[in-house]
Amino acid sequence: MSPEGAGATAELSAGARNASDYSALAAQIRESGLMSRRYGYYWSRMILAAAAFAGVWVAVVLIGDSWWQLAVAAVLAVVLTQLAFLGHDSAHRQIFTSGAWNDWTARIIAGGFVGLSASWWRNKHNRHHASPNQQGSDPDIAPGVVAWTSDVVDERPGLRGWFGRNQGWFFFPLLTLEGMSLHLSSVRALTAKGPVANRAVDLSIVLGRLIAYVAILLVLLPPGKAVAFFFVQMALFGVFLGGSFAPNHKGMPIIPEGMKVDFLRRQVLTSRNIRGGVAVDFAMGGLNYQVEHHLFPSMPRPNLKHVQPVVREYCERLGVKYTEVGFFSSYRIIVKYLNNVGLADRGAFDCPVAAQYGR
Repeated sequence: MSPEGAGATAELSAGARNASDYSALAAQIRESGLMSRRYGYYWSRMILAAAAFAGVWVAVVLIGDSWWQLAVAAVLAVVLTQLAFLGHDSAHRQIFTSGAWNDWTARIIAGGFVGLSASWWRNKHNRHHASPNQQGSDPDIAPGVVAWTSDVVDERPGLRGWFGRNQGWFFFPLLTLEGMSLHLSSVRALTAKGPVANRAVDLSIVLGRLIAYVAILLVLLPPGKAVAFFFVQMALFGVFLGGSFAPNHKGMPIIPEGMKVDFLRRQVLTSRNIRGGVAVDFAMGGLNYQVEHHLFPSMPRPNLKHVQPVVREYCERLGVKYTEVGFFSSYRIIVKYLNNVGLADRGAFDCPVAAQYGR
């Protein structure tokens, strides 16, 4: 099992007997005032991010026909990642008390600035929050290019099977494709058959942004440099954004399909916090406080670090394993987990809950 999974297995089995534990913690947090909005923090972040976005395009115009544009592309990837974090917070209702304000802010930031569908992402991400690391429910561990459980690897023949048995070595290269994948998934979801809420508005914003981006690059830069700018920005955006999501749950216990686990243990035992201070807070957009974010998804980002000691102490008092590791250690854990899912000794990484219950 994963390094964090061993101590968590027995705790998951006690979930049904502890359904009231979260209610007591939530009441304590509400009384602390940490659920209150942080308008100054968010307005300043949004203004700075928009100014940085505009500054990038001023730099593109001033630098002109030069390969230094690739450095600007790298800066744009950083700015877009920070904007994506703000879109995430708004979609979680962290910024405003008004649902409509949050929805439109997420739509403008995610769609207009980043080029991602806020409605597609919210639907997918809410399903993840409802059932983190649960087979058949969490879309983030659904079978895809990467297989998160050995049974999926076993079902893949030929080249796909070989890839699954060696997938840990491809983790970081695959992150360079994550940005493109997110854009394609957004467009695919908005153009899919069947009802899609706010389809016309979201599709016009997302497609308008993506088309304008390519057109502006081709107008301002020679074709070769425009293509290089696009792919450098897209690759780094995938690494920065995907790299902020991956350490939070990958390699943590996987809950079998249909198993009932109380809310607090479901969220804490499948989540991993990342240490590292201000630099990690910036690089991961507050998602390094993943335990607290999953317990209180509408809590403003800057309050997560303040609630962390309270949550950690509460979990220790209950005997619930609270996981926190260093930044680089988290990636070592992921690569080791992925390799063991696909390699000969992967049996040790089979779902710890399924192993205990024979499911």
